[in-house]
Amino acid sequence: MHKDTFNRYSLLLDCTARRVKQYAQSQFNLGNYGVTVDQWAVLKNLNKAENVSQKELAKLCGKDQPTLTRIIDLLVKKGFVERTIHENDRRSFIVQLSEKGHEKVAQLEPNVREIRMKAWENLNENDFEHLQRILNTIYKNLELQNND
Repeated sequence: MHKDTFNRYSLLLDCTARRVKQYAQSQFNLGNYGVTVDQWAVLKNLNKAENVSQKELAKLCGKDQPTLTRIIDLLVKKGFVERTIHENDRRSFIVQLSEKGHEKVAQLEPNVREIRMKAWENLNENDFEHLQRILNTIYKNLELQNND
């Protein structure tokens, strides 16, 4: 395959990822969910793995630490997240959902599931398996040594 073809595929992948996020954010806005898509990603990950350090959470969410800190600051102000100093490392924080955060996750999960299904309309299981195989291969090709 020609190098230009790969460039077009990379562009398509970038544009599709951006479109998925834009669509989701527009639905969050229309639904008055009170959080952004990025804030939702943090809430969802905290719901799965409570009492994690901000560093661990950044990795789980695929965010750099300064970006995650800003998101957590906003979620703390909204009352969805609590942050405490790590008992073994005073330079580190442990982050967990508050009761209000648990309620928000429970409230939004069905809506988010429905929003995500929009992208999969008109695709079958075979399409999904091919896409998953291809995306996993691309992801593995680009793994960073000790930094991903």
